[in-house]
Amino acid sequence: MSDVNEWGSPPKDYGLIVPDGWFKLRLEPELRDRGIIALADQQFRGVDNAPHVKERVMRDLQKQAKAAFRRGGIELYISTLTVGGVPLASSLLVSISPPDSWPRNAAVHQLAERLEAPGKDVTLVDLPVAGKAARERYREDPDPADQTGNTLPTTTVAFHIPIPATSNVLTLTFSTPIDPLAGQMVDLFDAVAETLHWI
Repeated sequence: MSDVNEWGSPPKDYGLIVPDGWFKLRLEPELRDRGIIALADQQFRGVDNAPHVKERVMRDLQKQAKAAFRRGGIELYISTLTVGGVPLASSLLVSISPPDSWPRNAAVHQLAERLEAPGKDVTLVDLPVAGKAARERYREDPDPADQTGNTLPTTTVAFHIPIPATSNVLTLTFSTPIDPLAGQMVDLFDAVAETLHWI
């Protein structure tokens, strides 16, 4: 199953193992709002004196989820983990490439070539079960226009994996604003990506 070229027909789905404490948010419009409410209720459980903060968090999540859905996003995982009271902020966006966003039936090395840019580390990797992928890693300074309050650089790692027997690409985009722990978080992202498998 490691050689995606052995597939004669497209897989029905994909599977992924994520850490406990990562909340899965479906991005389809009919499911999105229910998930956002459930996540906000979970995060603000026992906190009754911050309704405005909760409302702002829900609005920001909705905006993020809508933008991700427009770009082909199907699921968004958000870390709710904390260590010593400090949130381990990170997320994973799973998306399927919109038509014509990549060359039709592109090979992995062609995906990697398209991703090359200054400041990006682009490599070819072999995911144990899902096959070959183009992996990119980059770091971005905070956007002054971003109203979420993040003042730290964001580290992003994305894996682009051709979906067997199709011309589409599945992309796993991990990101974290925890700059001092970026190395450890990237190790975690790599470990999650290695669990990807086709169903």
